[in-house]
Amino acid sequence: MSLFFNDTHLALKETVRRFAESEIAPRAAELDESQGFNEQALRKMGELGLLGITASSQHGGSELDVVAATLVMEELGAVCASTTLSYLAHSILAVNNLSANGSEAQKAKYLPRLCSGEWIGAMAMSEASAGSDAMGLQLQAKKVGDKYILNGTKMWITNGPYADFFWVYAKTGPTKKDISTFIVEKTFKGFSVGKKLHKLGMRASPTSELIFQNCEVPVENLVGSEASSASHMKANLLVERITIAGISLGLSRAAIAYATRYAKDRKQFDQPIFAFQQVSKMLADATAEYLAARSLTYEAAATVDKEGLYSTNALMLGTSAKLFAAHRATKICMDAIQILGGYGYTKEYPVERYMRDAKLIEIGAGTNEIMRVILGGQLQREIFPGF
Repeated sequence: MSLFFNDTHLALKETVRRFAESEIAPRAAELDESQGFNEQALRKMGELGLLGITASSQHGGSELDVVAATLVMEELGAVCASTTLSYLAHSILAVNNLSANGSEAQKAKYLPRLCSGEWIGAMAMSEASAGSDAMGLQLQAKKVGDKYILNGTKMWITNGPYADFFWVYAKTGPTKKDISTFIVEKTFKGFSVGKKLHKLGMRASPTSELIFQNCEVPVENLVGSEASSASHMKANLLVERITIAGISLGLSRAAIAYATRYAKDRKQFDQPIFAFQQVSKMLADATAEYLAARSLTYEAAATVDKEGLYSTNALMLGTSAKLFAAHRATKICMDAIQILGGYGYTKEYPVERYMRDAKLIEIGAGTNEIMRVILGGQLQREIFPGF
């Protein structure tokens, strides 16, 4: 993979792997069962420069690229996808968004606290009636004097119960394009966290509803101008999709490694089950699919770093990476359960957790069906990457 990684990337990989094994792995199963949250580990990532991985060094960030951010997702995802999802919501959906689109005053005020781990961040885009139709959101914002008044709700917000900082999209006009961005602090009058959601997977990544009831937001917390957010909202979604594909890679890698070790140790009919052709075929296919997804994902990340978020190649590769890596991760984790048999279906072994976590990535950050819609639209316009 040297085609995509430089020395900085390789050093980062080793640092993150050691951190994941010491600070995250020991509690992964416990927190999945209790639907807890490894808040301590997330905040410690600030000391390693991970929380502001793409943010400028001027504001406490590490000023690294999308390849680096994706690499962190893979290494953390191989240990605990739940904690990694919360990390993604903070570092990409909150910090990267602010770093790329906030004013100098907004960045100076909030980035140091977010990059250090003093504050936890989240993004609020999805609503109960606006999931795949992200442009159909209904949260309303109206300017009244020196404040904006927000009314409505958000749903499925990762880090919602713990976040101090929310990057919030709201409507400021009658059309779908009239989307504006606001920075909301958890202490703002009229803001509250609704019910915490109980989920099949990613159970150690807290998710909740957000409620805005005449929520008062200072005018200086409007990002850019009114109705200017649609383009950068779509651009940041591409970064999210590439980096979340990194979590799929981590889950696939972990499932393959665990199932392979098990297949070599487990004996039936007086021989290791790895010797059975059906088992070795599942593991061989899984390995090829993981490596293909890995190459595609890092090529997408490298293309964003080279060509920018508005590149057609970046859109095609990033969308394809999210679709393929997520779909294959769920299949690979299901096959790992099959290889472990009855043991794989119990909570004593981690592969059932891997499968439950993997399924979310086929839904979150744009469903696999929406990824196909995007790709189909590009093909209809006869846009082919690399040709």
